[in-house]
Amino acid sequence: MKRQYRALGALLLIAFTLPTAQAEGRQPGISPWGPDDEIGRLNLMTDTSRAKVLSRIRGGKSYDLSVEYFIGMPSWQAAGDPHYRIWMTHTPEGTVIDDPLNLGKTMNQHVSYTGAAVSMYTHMGTHIDALNHFGLDGKIWNGFAAKDHAGDRGWRVAGVENFPPIIARGVLIDVAAAKNKTMLADGYRITRTDIEEALRLQKVALETGDVVLLRTGRMQDYENAEDYMRNPPGLSYHAARYLVETAGAMVVGADNLSLEAFPSELESDYVPVHTYLLAEQGTPIIELANLEALSRDKVFEFAFIGSPLKFRGADAAPLRPTAFPLD
Repeated sequence: MKRQYRALGALLLIAFTLPTAQAEGRQPGISPWGPDDEIGRLNLMTDTSRAKVLSRIRGGKSYDLSVEYFIGMPSWQAAGDPHYRIWMTHTPEGTVIDDPLNLGKTMNQHVSYTGAAVSMYTHMGTHIDALNHFGLDGKIWNGFAAKDHAGDRGWRVAGVENFPPIIARGVLIDVAAAKNKTMLADGYRITRTDIEEALRLQKVALETGDVVLLRTGRMQDYENAEDYMRNPPGLSYHAARYLVETAGAMVVGADNLSLEAFPSELESDYVPVHTYLLAEQGTPIIELANLEALSRDKVFEFAFIGSPLKFRGADAAPLRPTAFPLD
């Protein structure tokens, strides 16, 4: 556990190192889908777009893009957030002794009962960030202000429970493989050129409404939290802008801890990729996606199907996405 704290502490130190550039006049975006919009670019999904991608599923093989949760997994406890814990609330032998349901020893010996409880930070394991996760100057996507909408029990707007099931074309951009590497170097910042070159090699073009998933290769270290969290490679600010403004991405994600690379490229913002995607563009973020099997089988285009748990008012929730290769 101390090794995890050291790794995350080093990452936080990098994140708060003085950046090198400035982006002026940034503010939360106002939704083109109306003043009540809480889901941003997920509005790009339609009945037609969902039917189109589902009709192209090849059938047969599917890919689970999620990771397992376990004690000691990568987490943000060094930043003050709870780590993942699981504990037994009922065990077969304990139930015989305690008889919590007053069923008697004979019944409890015959019917074995196991139950468990968990606690965790919402940004652990494979998860999706809601649009209230990061904002600018006290406001989030669509101009919703924290002073008006963020209570002790979560946000009254833009919580992850509002996200519909995501059914869309998914595209893997295997940046590590395009560079003939098993894993990008610590702190490597993925550029627009990197993305365009990977897409060229994969013979895939991005389309408006895609779920775009970037592979750095860092998922290979997931079982070793210290290695996984140590200064991970990630997406650059300008490449994030390219993915949304030019390529039309609906959702952007990666296999790393926090999507972007550190230290920040902007003097005014320590997480500019997050604030750009979430607050300015209404673009949900997926983190800790397991893309290794897709990379191994060279599946670059697929139907992406996934839904977050409906934690009311939360800024993120676990996600178990599945990929189905397309014809």
